[in-house]
Amino acid sequence: MQLPPEFLETRKLQTLVENQTSYTFKDAILHIFETYERASQVQVSFELPALLSMIEGRKTVFLRDYERFPFLPGETLIIPKGEPLTIDFPDASMTRPARCMTIEIEQAKIGEVLLWMDRKMPRPDGEAWAFPGGNFHFVNDRAFHQILQRFLFLLTEEHPNRELFLDNMLQELIVRIAQAQEQPHYRLGFVRLQEGSRLTGTVRYIQRNLGENLDVPALSEMACMSASHFHRVFRQELGVSPVEFIRNERLRLAMSLLQNPKVSIKEVYLRSGFESRSYFNRAFKKKYHLTPGAYRKKYVTRSL
Repeated sequence: MQLPPEFLETRKLQTLVENQTSYTFKDAILHIFETYERASQVQVSFELPALLSMIEGRKTVFLRDYERFPFLPGETLIIPKGEPLTIDFPDASMTRPARCMTIEIEQAKIGEVLLWMDRKMPRPDGEAWAFPGGNFHFVNDRAFHQILQRFLFLLTEEHPNRELFLDNMLQELIVRIAQAQEQPHYRLGFVRLQEGSRLTGTVRYIQRNLGENLDVPALSEMACMSASHFHRVFRQELGVSPVEFIRNERLRLAMSLLQNPKVSIKEVYLRSGFESRSYFNRAFKKKYHLTPGAYRKKYVTRSL
């Protein structure tokens, strides 16, 4: 996603950590949060159900009962009202800020749209449509990406019917969130480790060093386990093998880097820890059903 130049020219920075610019419209509040210096343990919560979507940079987010996870451009997080977040900004700077878009949505509006969906587009299984009741982390598909970009555009557009456009887009956003729950292909799982797990430090090391050589025997030594025991415990606690976890995290990072058209695809796969373009292309296409070049053309170029 791209912030309109008009926004950057007119907003005022009051603080370098989570500077907040807010816009209130019918049934929702839209915030742009910007951070320009490294920070840790920043506490955040919202009074309404909220959608968070990264625009630029990255955060490390901690939710109750889950291991910390990187939150990257191209991803969206839905959280219930009052859910406490703890956020780190590991590499924010004046030249590489972290920017996040947040939309708080009135519960009554969500209920109104869900009732409309039940009447006009009932689910095949006969169940009622629902908004995520817990934390829901997913990869933006093309339609979701474009509607969020449209919200950013409308921030600074002086149009007599802007409120109407925003209301229509808010309804579409709620519909797409409800539908996204039924598409496991885009869902990102939270890591939940056992209390006192010896994997905690290893998982964090992997996420911080995806561009480096991550040798599984070396990781098992870091966790003070034999290679076979490490593999067994890893799969037991995280549901995937160490190799699968590393590949999935690298693909998430690559998808994030592709959001920046100034970063070449060669730089993307090298910074993500892939040794060759061909293997990177195959892995990316298998997971996201698009080559990296097609993803950038489809999601990024059209937003500029």
